[in-house]
Amino acid sequence: MLSVGESFPEFNKLACVSREAGKEFVNITSEEHKEAGKWMVMFWYPKDFTFVCPTEIAEFNNHFDEFEDSNSILYGASTDSEFVHLAWRNDHNDLKDLRFPLIADTSKSLSEELGILQQGEKVAYRATFIVDPEGIIQWININNDETGRNIDEVVRALRATQSQEKTPCNWVPGEATL
Repeated sequence: MLSVGESFPEFNKLACVSREAGKEFVNITSEEHKEAGKWMVMFWYPKDFTFVCPTEIAEFNNHFDEFEDSNSILYGASTDSEFVHLAWRNDHNDLKDLRFPLIADTSKSLSEELGILQQGEKVAYRATFIVDPEGIIQWININNDETGRNIDEVVRALRATQSQEKTPCNWVPGEATL
């Protein structure tokens, strides 16, 4: 598995970005956040049409403005296809109005290169990567399939990492650093 301090792999993947006919899919690349001078937060989930995943995706969407205000680009990703992402967005009320792309890693090449591809079903672990504007991984979190993430913690970790200061245990944005 790739680790903190390593370069996030290059990628060019199709993603579901909209439910509007003719505008559903675009290519997303690893260069976009770097060219924009932004951080990248990419969260992976095992499968569409499951139970824990939509709760997380909806909560990431609820925090979208916080990610945007933190000079970051937010991406969701799984090994499902862009068509399955679209069908799920059309089917699930909490996913209809997502403000960020859902990347399709159908070849499993990116999840495999990241080291987060599960052996059995060949789906990604529930993993989150925070990547700086130069493309270097600065924070990683990985959960099992049954344990949902705490999106407030992802936002906290992003802001702590961006501060480039020493942040004590339970630090929250706005508090003093060490």
